[in-house]
Amino acid sequence: MEAKVNERTAGARTGSNARAGEATAAPRAAAAAGGALLGDVRLLLLGIWLGAAIFFSFAVAPSAFAVLPARELAGAIVTRTIGIVNIGGLLIGLLLLATAFAGRGAAAMKKRAWTVEIFALALLGLATGVGHWIISARMAALRLSMGRPIDEVAQNDPLRLAFNNLHGYSVAAMTTAMLAGLVAFILIARRNRNA
Repeated sequence: MEAKVNERTAGARTGSNARAGEATAAPRAAAAAGGALLGDVRLLLLGIWLGAAIFFSFAVAPSAFAVLPARELAGAIVTRTIGIVNIGGLLIGLLLLATAFAGRGAAAMKKRAWTVEIFALALLGLATGVGHWIISARMAALRLSMGRPIDEVAQNDPLRLAFNNLHGYSVAAMTTAMLAGLVAFILIARRNRNA
């Protein structure tokens, strides 16, 4: 008789433990689903920016200079478009940086990979910010100080030389941002796959 009572008590404890486990499993499953959604949204945002940056670099800028009759007009279109890409890169980089810290606890991620992701996102934001508010701003100021279309300025003019140097820095900043974005994209995609 005593054995049957012990079995019932043990069965009751096992049943209550199972219910308690089910009760804690539901919030864990919801947190995992929320983490997966956050990872997907982060990957989507970064993919959109990378696509825009690559399309700008390899299609828009070369096409504008190849098709438009005046290089000054092509330069104005490219300047306006790269501004949108740079501001978008800065905002997305900062947003992804903030969400990387928010999702850190939920994701099983190696510390080194997380550190590289943080560095890549910070570099993306920094390169696009510098590209827009420092390099492009100085290029616009130089164009204004030339007082005429850049093609009419002599190749050895100090303003033209400074403009050409800044253009090289602009290309380097965009290339750096795209490479950093690609590294972050790969790391986020790998973590999403392993989650």
